[in-house]
Amino acid sequence: VASGQDSWQPTTTDGGPEGRICHSVVWTGSEMIVWGGQANAFGGPTVNTGYRYNPTTDSWTAITDENAPSVRRCHSAVWTGDEMIVWGGESGDGGPWLNTGGAYDPTTDSWRSISLDNAPPGRMFHTAIWIGTEMIVWGGSLNTSANPDLITNSGGRYNPTTDTWTATATADAPQARLGHEALWTGSEMIIWGGTTHHRDHVNGLNTGGIFDPATNTWSPMSIVGVPEGVYFPSAVWTGN
Repeated sequence: VASGQDSWQPTTTDGGPEGRICHSVVWTGSEMIVWGGQANAFGGPTVNTGYRYNPTTDSWTAITDENAPSVRRCHSAVWTGDEMIVWGGESGDGGPWLNTGGAYDPTTDSWRSISLDNAPPGRMFHTAIWIGTEMIVWGGSLNTSANPDLITNSGGRYNPTTDTWTATATADAPQARLGHEALWTGSEMIIWGGTTHHRDHVNGLNTGGIFDPATNTWSPMSIVGVPEGVYFPSAVWTGN
């Protein structure tokens, strides 16, 4: 949408990525970075390619795949102010749920790996947010061999400065879920919505919780006046 004009303008496809689903997108302050996903919709290959789109010049630039994370879809990505951190997802064709990732620096067009020590179990349909110093991943589907439909209410906090992981508390955490929404208020992470089962796209949850990383504690949210349950809701933070 053109600012102040209430009108739409198409983005060029010249030099851009092929169509894809379950990819990730971050905004760097000057460019949009698209990465990963499943190309050409259902049945297409899962990829680890990415592209940067500059709206000022209406142009695309491919990013390097050297040292990039392995192919994946339904992963998460956050922008730290310096890097895009990609984590988790599924390797395609029912392959393993991943707990690996990587950090991409657009200034140098280069990737670095991120630590696996104490990383959360592999998952997809989780959420990830950036809180200013850490990435917090939470919830999602674990898909273990013992229970292919296992949903979790666990999470982890990744500090890119120290390249370390710390688990999030599970005491008083919201009900396990996938396809939920998460946002950062400036001091707390709010989780809401989603579903308790991979194959249940109808009975969405209308519950959530509030996580305080300073104390590593959860507190409940009111259900008074709450909307009906939603699977894959969207949410934004207005400032209050």
